[in-house]
Amino acid sequence: MSKPARIPAPFRHCALAAALALALAPAVHAGDWRDKATPHLQAQAKSGAPVDVLIVLRGDPALRLLDRDQPRAARGKAVAERLQSLAASRQAGLLAELDARGIAYRPLWIANAVAARMDAADLAWIGGRDDVLRLHSDRAFEVGLPVADRIQVHPPKAIAPNVARVRAPEAWALGFRGQGVVVAAQDTGYQWDHPAVRSSYRGWSGASVSHAYNWHDSIHAEIGASPNPCGVNSLAPCDDNNHGTHTLGTVVGDDGALNQIGVAPDATWIGCRNMESGAGRPSTYIECFQFFLAPTDAAGQNSNPALAPDIITNSWGCPVGPPPGGEDCAIGSFDTTLAALRAAGILVVVAAGNGSPNCGSIDTPPAISLDAFTVGATTNTDAIAEFSLLGPVTVDGSNRFKPDLVAPGVQVLSSIARPANSYSSSFSGTSMATPNVAGVAALVMSANPALRGDPEAVEAILRETAVRLNPPGLDCPGFMATAYPNHIYGYGRVDALAAVQLALLSVPLFDDGFEVQAQ
Repeated sequence: MSKPARIPAPFRHCALAAALALALAPAVHAGDWRDKATPHLQAQAKSGAPVDVLIVLRGDPALRLLDRDQPRAARGKAVAERLQSLAASRQAGLLAELDARGIAYRPLWIANAVAARMDAADLAWIGGRDDVLRLHSDRAFEVGLPVADRIQVHPPKAIAPNVARVRAPEAWALGFRGQGVVVAAQDTGYQWDHPAVRSSYRGWSGASVSHAYNWHDSIHAEIGASPNPCGVNSLAPCDDNNHGTHTLGTVVGDDGALNQIGVAPDATWIGCRNMESGAGRPSTYIECFQFFLAPTDAAGQNSNPALAPDIITNSWGCPVGPPPGGEDCAIGSFDTTLAALRAAGILVVVAAGNGSPNCGSIDTPPAISLDAFTVGATTNTDAIAEFSLLGPVTVDGSNRFKPDLVAPGVQVLSSIARPANSYSSSFSGTSMATPNVAGVAALVMSANPALRGDPEAVEAILRETAVRLNPPGLDCPGFMATAYPNHIYGYGRVDALAAVQLALLSVPLFDDGFEVQAQ
């Protein structure tokens, strides 16, 4: 595949006059910018070099007041318009001042935030603005994606073992293969023309391709030391790793021949690159979420919430921790973003994370979010994977229950981009488990289209029908491993057939999940 073209300028500059900046600027009070800055940002600024900052502004879009009973398309439009309106009013003065000062920036309306690069003088100025709520670090970091010691390319294997384990073929036999459902994925990018995923790409007509409203690249400047194979601002889907193409294949992969690697092969997908060779930052993740809520054309303009997906699958995380080793991760901005997506009727499925599975080890956004459906990993014999992190969520003091479900995530056979058009089972992780659940959610929505736009109902069905497994003996404060739900398996391992059967009997209720109708 040829190298995509580049778009210059990593950030947007608005051509507003300095006079407008002065007119719109709020009161600025003397004070220490550190009062609004996280410890991570303060530590990075000590070097004296310019730092990447996520500026969060004040303002509540009051999404809770929106009518949740209106059709899904109307809900998405209302959410996007309210967020865009709030950002336009709250960010105008700041953006005008940034223009006047010659500071490059990228506004993010979904979180009412602005990403910018600033020096010490800029930080001192912006910290004194009344409209600024807090200042986060937006530096790039390595995500720690699953890495194979050696990529082993496999020949066709018919139905992948994980697909069979979650009983997707039995759901297919009932006539439900994800048809009519759009799944969005953000990751290291995608080989869109891989034989396993090309036919399900929304931009592919069977004869020609259009990436407008179907693809976005949030990598606007090189993060790594050397150029990656996809460049920046890629106009066409491109995977600079293997991770994205692999996870996508587990959702929709089917080459029409022997490689049946996807749980929902008739679902349609759109995508966004949020990492460069496995390195990301809060703003790149949030920007992808923003694109999914209101997809744009190739120039990033003319957003259209009617083209938003039904499901977003996310196999990545942000490693929270004290400086210098951990990251800031702007937890509050992730919470704001995921709450907006839920208000718009979009189901967000995320990986629990990999590491040492101790009590409370699920500690990274977006996995910890109230509005994320969090997935742990099992082997293909339903044992908990040795790397799958455990709940409850303690990092934010919530003691929130996680994970929600588990799915196969060990040596999962799926598509890879390097070598192109290949398949491998060399990867293991909660990254590999998550797309199984996203795929089953697509099967549920294809069985009962009334469930599209009702993430609460779909989540309830997936929890209700999960297979309860024999848990190992590890209790955590407030949770017994022998009870369900628990901090190891959540509600259990996802079951596509049982979930589809319940979906066929269910009527969505936007506020309370679902109810089963008597036959």
